[in-house]
Amino acid sequence: MAINLEKGQRQNISAPKFNVGLGWDTNSSNTGEGFDLDVSIFILGANGKIINDSYFVYYNNLKSPDEAVVHTGDNLTGDGDGDDEKIMVDLSKISPDAAEICFVVTIHQADTRRQNFGQIRNSFIRIVDSSNNTELVKYELDEDFSIETAVEFGRIYKRNNEWKFEAVGAGMKGGLQDFLNKYN
Repeated sequence: MAINLEKGQRQNISAPKFNVGLGWDTNSSNTGEGFDLDVSIFILGANGKIINDSYFVYYNNLKSPDEAVVHTGDNLTGDGDGDDEKIMVDLSKISPDAAEICFVVTIHQADTRRQNFGQIRNSFIRIVDSSNNTELVKYELDEDFSIETAVEFGRIYKRNNEWKFEAVGAGMKGGLQDFLNKYN
C-alpha cells in the first residue's frame, strides 16, 4: 500500500529500481494556447549543484551518463489519466558523486502563453517499484501556485547511505531558469 505524503514529509526508498511518475491536468484556459508541461531532473552532488551538464536530464537529454536516470520522453499535452511523464531510476548504477535527484516540472513558454501553475490541477509525483509495479509513495500537490511557472515536485536524496524521498512542492515564478540558476 502506498504512503500518501504531505509537503515536507520524507520516506525511505528501499527499492533500488523504481519509476517516478508525474501527472497533472489543466484547467480550461482563456490564453488560447495548449499547455505543455516538462519534467527536468537535476542530479546533484554533495554541494547541492549539478554534477556536470550531462547530469541535467530533460526532453533533449533523456539519460544521465551513468544511465541511472532515464526520462521516457516528453508528453506534449498531459491528456489522459495516470502518469503524464515517467523517469526510470536505477540507484545501483548512480554515480558515487550523486547525493540528490530533484524533479522539477515547468510550463513550456509559460510567459508568452500567459500560463502558470494556478491553471494546473490534480498534479502529483509518485514512486513505483519497477520489480512489482507497486506504488511506494505519492505526493499530491494541492497548493495554489497562481504565479509560479516551475515547481519542484519532489527530491530523492542520500543520507547515511540510504535513499529517501521528500515531498517538496516549491514553486518559482522565473520558470526553468530559476532552477538552473539555483543548481548550476
